[in-house]
Amino acid sequence: MTRRVEDAIATLDYHPNEVARSLKVNRTFTIGMVVPDVSNLFFNDIFLGVETKARRNGFSVLLCDSHEDPIEERDLLKTLVSRRVDGILLASAQSELTESRLARRRPPIVCFDREPAGFKGGVVVVDNVVAAYQAARHLIDLGHERIAAIAGPQTTLTGSGRIEGFRKALQEAHIPLREEYIRPGGFSMESGYRAALEFLRLPNPPTAVFACNNRMTLGLMRALKNLGLTCPQDVSVCGFDDFDWSELFSPRLTTVVQPSSEMGELAMEMLLQVVEAPDQHLKSREGNRVVLKAELRVRESTAPPASLSGHPQQSSTLPIPKSSEAGKPSALEPPERSSVKESRILWHSETSESRER
Repeated sequence: MTRRVEDAIATLDYHPNEVARSLKVNRTFTIGMVVPDVSNLFFNDIFLGVETKARRNGFSVLLCDSHEDPIEERDLLKTLVSRRVDGILLASAQSELTESRLARRRPPIVCFDREPAGFKGGVVVVDNVVAAYQAARHLIDLGHERIAAIAGPQTTLTGSGRIEGFRKALQEAHIPLREEYIRPGGFSMESGYRAALEFLRLPNPPTAVFACNNRMTLGLMRALKNLGLTCPQDVSVCGFDDFDWSELFSPRLTTVVQPSSEMGELAMEMLLQVVEAPDQHLKSREGNRVVLKAELRVRESTAPPASLSGHPQQSSTLPIPKSSEAGKPSALEPPERSSVKESRILWHSETSESRER
């Protein structure tokens, strides 16, 4: 009998009505996921962990991009609520996410990578302070004293935590913290490029640079190339986040490695627990907080400064790259954003199990 039903389903190409089913069970088996920059491979790796865990449990994932815009993020959250998703995974562009009317109502929210002030739900993050401290300590142990940092937005946990760890390492080593060596960035290639140009053209430029995320590291490497500097002979580089392409760099990059896929799986697991027991979640009003450890992988882009290694140090009088000339756009200028609001929902992964229901 079962075989005959299966044959009939295949012959008729029958697909269950998921909308009708969701009304009956009061569940859509869909999770919303909001990230600040979908072009950042770090968030792609997190999504792979999320999607893997979701698929195993019969859930689909709606992936949305807030473009680091708090207003757009709030609009996306409202859209996901209106689509009746069962839960939301959020890497927030907001510095504060209080118990607003949206946060108090279903669906539940779990934050990952970034922990907004005032948020009371579940959180999965990396210890950014310790990770950045280890990176700066590595540069100090090599003998560097003129160490610069390209910082992320200080309104985010990742941005402020990494600079805090960087400052702590320098202070413990009794190395003067030169404010001209700390340049703000926006977690983008363009901001990393511009920040690097600023301190590499100083009369007394740094001998080592710590870039606080992968995209700013790319901007830094482009600045070094345009200025005719070599790594690590002229400037040592330590980045944050590790991907397959870091092995293709010459020299291979020393970088802090985050367990991105694991972060995604843990965040999804935490959210599923809340989805399965919503009454218990509402009663407790508090979520779990998981802090993961990052790992420093030392490769070829960091070395002792030229003054210690015996290599001659390049003159601090550096050429101005063509892309920084007045009136010419940078080669790293990001493309204009689309004005089509529907395009903010970028990907909808659907499990085969959910289609068969």
